[in-house]
Amino acid sequence: MSTTELLKGAAELFPDEVVTSAHVRHLDLPAGAGRFALITLDNGFDHTKPTTFGPASLANLNTAIDQVEKEAGAGEIVGVGITGKPFIFAVGADLKGVELLKEHKDALAIGKGGHEVFKRLAGIAVPTFAYYNGAAMGGGVEVGLHCSYRTVSKALPAFSLPEVFLGLVPGWGGCTLLPNLIGADKAVSVIIENSLNQNKQLKGEQVFDLGIADAIFEGADFLEQSLIWTAQVLKGDVAVERPVIDRGEAWDQAVAKGRFIADSKVHGAAPAAYRALDIIAAAKNGDLQQGYDAEDKALADLIMGGELRAGIYAFNLVQKRGKRPAGAPDKNLARPVTKVGVVGAGLMASQLALLFLRRLEVPVVLTDIDQERVDKGVGYVHAEIDKLLGKGRINQDKANRLKALVTGVLDKAEGFADADFIIEAVFEEIGVKQTVFAEVEAVAPAHAILATNTSSLSVSEMASKLKNPERVVGFHFFNPVAILPLLEIVRGEATDDASLATAFAVAKKLKKTAVLVKDAPAFVVNRILTRFMGEIQNVIDEGTPVEVAEKAVEPLGLPMSPLVLLELVGPAIGLHVSETLNRAFPDRFTVSPNLKSVVEAGKRGFYVYSAENGFKPELDPEVAALLKQGDSVLTEEQVRERVLDAVAQEIGLMLDEGVVAEAQDIDLCLITGAGWPFHLGGITPYLDRAGVSERVNGKKFLAPGVASVPA
Repeated sequence: MSTTELLKGAAELFPDEVVTSAHVRHLDLPAGAGRFALITLDNGFDHTKPTTFGPASLANLNTAIDQVEKEAGAGEIVGVGITGKPFIFAVGADLKGVELLKEHKDALAIGKGGHEVFKRLAGIAVPTFAYYNGAAMGGGVEVGLHCSYRTVSKALPAFSLPEVFLGLVPGWGGCTLLPNLIGADKAVSVIIENSLNQNKQLKGEQVFDLGIADAIFEGADFLEQSLIWTAQVLKGDVAVERPVIDRGEAWDQAVAKGRFIADSKVHGAAPAAYRALDIIAAAKNGDLQQGYDAEDKALADLIMGGELRAGIYAFNLVQKRGKRPAGAPDKNLARPVTKVGVVGAGLMASQLALLFLRRLEVPVVLTDIDQERVDKGVGYVHAEIDKLLGKGRINQDKANRLKALVTGVLDKAEGFADADFIIEAVFEEIGVKQTVFAEVEAVAPAHAILATNTSSLSVSEMASKLKNPERVVGFHFFNPVAILPLLEIVRGEATDDASLATAFAVAKKLKKTAVLVKDAPAFVVNRILTRFMGEIQNVIDEGTPVEVAEKAVEPLGLPMSPLVLLELVGPAIGLHVSETLNRAFPDRFTVSPNLKSVVEAGKRGFYVYSAENGFKPELDPEVAALLKQGDSVLTEEQVRERVLDAVAQEIGLMLDEGVVAEAQDIDLCLITGAGWPFHLGGITPYLDRAGVSERVNGKKFLAPGVASVPA
């Protein structure tokens, strides 16, 4: 089948594609270097809708290549360039089209179609140049790899091969061409390590330093400078030298390093990284066509697998649902926030003060019970601003301005009399929080929002003794505040729409992913994690060895094991939340006597770490001595089944209670608040796929075709 027929067939499966055109224009290169054809990729929208490659877009590029190929053959042009619209080069395959595919053969056609078109760039009779002028990802990176030369803009903000992150492989030449261009070690970093490191992006300088681009120019006159350089290359004034690729042991070591990274991140639970590594390993012999064929096959297999569908689902949740929260009131009801008050000056409160200061750039005032604490809180914020200055993230003027905006006082009346948004981050005890809110209400303006960063207490109960409970809202951040995007926004029984709308507007300015949750014990993330951890704790208490219980959930590919997570959260906080939930739901949430003993002994976790053991977690002998276990020993499989059944049951109950609007919000919370993997789609697609949802609740959480191959 010809490329044209292949793409026509694929286009029929994807009628709603946002089509990218490939405009060809001709220009005379500087210094009399000759006539040049420049292809510009553009979907007709501004930079907020990045250019992608669906079947019709590939067909347009194919037609443009037909034209320049003829011109090159006839000696009418000396070279061909390819670039993008302002700020965007191209960001890869159109995932909306991938979601629609139902047949392996159609998935195979997508891989082959991209290869057939991109490969032609390498076959043109004149040199070809890619000018990475803006964001380039996936297929956008790969189309450039097929060219003879590449330049990159210093201003380029994001460059990556993110496929493994989503559950695919770079399937239009990435796995084959990149190691052959820059060596296997660097290629493994870009394709495997960066992808599995929360889809880390490269900047223009890094693209050049890695050797992916042959030259780098300032953003302001990037295309002009690239064309001057192109003329110099074509005239022989500039010779591009590339390193000799080590195809010996270094190549095998790089692949082994990649497998180690994949094991540590996904524990064999998601196939994409391993498929990509197999192709990189085989690319050692330099046989490009063999590599392309392997990419096609891997792409098709993965497109028809559950992990990719879960990955795309997770991506869409974060990119779309996360930006338009379900159930949020009309944004026009939101009131302006020109000053923020923070009650408390401990570590959490100081982190919150820093975040509000950096994102809102309004005055932020901290209060606490003594001057020493207040000074320490303000000092923390100042030190963090100095760090940003030291790293060149802000200039001296901005640092001075931010520092001047943050102050600390002991008197709440002095600090909060003109604040519009006041958040408390004090001790997690309902009486303490009620007292704090009563004090704040007495001095704050009538319109001020009173927000609580509680992780598990009732927002309604906290507001119940106030004159104006309608302005109290839950505003629950996750630690570390600067890194985890989730913000659980909790509507109390009395919370009004204007207060809620203001909370959502502030969340947006803070660049957080806000999810509306009902005022139910421990809200979403902590309730699910506590049930999850509680079941692990139960099996340990009953007699299963700690290492068996921990290893049982490894196949989920979670960011860390349950007991390492407990260490991060802090055993005392873990115990407090389990006690809160035990009071609310005593039939399902237990309080582990062993966890209690660990907390009472003042231990910071179950493990110790030593240099001799490579800082791997080892059960602390003192903790081992504290543990009192029964004699019921389960296998890893039995533990996993019990834990997953418990989680599925809890999610089912939360949806019945209306804690969130839909299962999608549960997944969005786990991905953005607990770092649960994209390849699980959070959790519900995994529970559906593994048959757990139906076993426990009698039905799946998601409709067919949502995070799965359409029927």
